[in-house]
Amino acid sequence: MIKVLIAEDNAVNRELLRELLELRGYSVLEACDGQEALQMVEQSRPEMLLLDIGMPVMDGFAVIQRIRENPRLATLPVVAVTAYAMRGDQERILSCGFDGYLSKPVNVSSLAQELDRILAKDSQAVNRGQDHEEQPAKKAGAVGGTASATEINPFGST
Repeated sequence: MIKVLIAEDNAVNRELLRELLELRGYSVLEACDGQEALQMVEQSRPEMLLLDIGMPVMDGFAVIQRIRENPRLATLPVVAVTAYAMRGDQERILSCGFDGYLSKPVNVSSLAQELDRILAKDSQAVNRGQDHEEQPAKKAGAVGGTASATEINPFGST
């Protein structure tokens, strides 16, 4: 069973995502803020993270930066689930190291398509790595080095 962590500060949004994921047969974990999400990623090792951008304690941009900087976590598929839905927001978010993007309110079919796309991409990368006996390359757009969260957050403070 595929384990997905939902990091979302809004309880209603978390419940909706959990129910939709459970209907598709996923095992679901939940975090209420970015710091809790990071701790759960390290402890529980989910196969995917659905990450809200605007959360308390640590926003989604800071979380993705920490994940991409950590060699043990860097290949974790992370999908932004966000209210940032203006022209150019998706591209800016993806350039910060996210693997996928879903705007709120989440559309059921868009969620299913994005999950299927990310999981298919992830399994293809694993298969290529096994076929060629190579380590998966660091994801394009991953954040590294010493950039602060505000440097990678194209929206300023959230």
